[in-house]
Amino acid sequence: MKIKTAEFVKRVFNVNELFEHGLPEICIMGRSNVGKSSLLNTLANIKKLSYTSKKPGKTRALNFFLINNKFYFVDLPGYGFAKVSKKMQKDWKKLIESYLINRTNLELCILLIDAKVGPTDKDIQMLDFLLYHERPVMVIATKYDKVKRKDRHKKMKEIKNTLGFDEDQLILPFSSETKEGKEELLEILEEVVEGEDDIGGGEIE
Repeated sequence: MKIKTAEFVKRVFNVNELFEHGLPEICIMGRSNVGKSSLLNTLANIKKLSYTSKKPGKTRALNFFLINNKFYFVDLPGYGFAKVSKKMQKDWKKLIESYLINRTNLELCILLIDAKVGPTDKDIQMLDFLLYHERPVMVIATKYDKVKRKDRHKKMKEIKNTLGFDEDQLILPFSSETKEGKEELLEILEEVVEGEDDIGGGEIE
């Protein structure tokens, strides 16, 4: 797949604002500052498609981006850093859970994990939540360039062990700096959008 067109369409703050469009959706999730915006910008080859901030927790809604007029990327609020009121945290939780559980055209959830930091407790909780609700999920290890080459194999093995993955289950290394993993991810997304990858509920293997 080559992304030829990408445009921001809508920012959704509550469940009632979710809209129907009939196209597949692929959501991007992870803790704040894990590299969600950088990944989106790298895939689309547009520097400011999704705003990257030095202050974690800036994404406070579901952001919908129309890609190639064929599917949507949905950027979810990051978890772990945002300094907001308890009411806003509760509203976020309601919005995200409702979207993830009930959205019928959600074809794939992409869970980003910092390759250097490894899975946090919140990452594991999110993965468990997705698997419990039988949502197809793919794990991507971002900021892979930050891991020393000699440590990469060991680090990926540690991440898989922490998540309870088998050795042959896919965790895709990705770097917005070196573009490693970009083409592989675009190929996977094309299969998902075209309906050629029957991944069902659970991890892509």
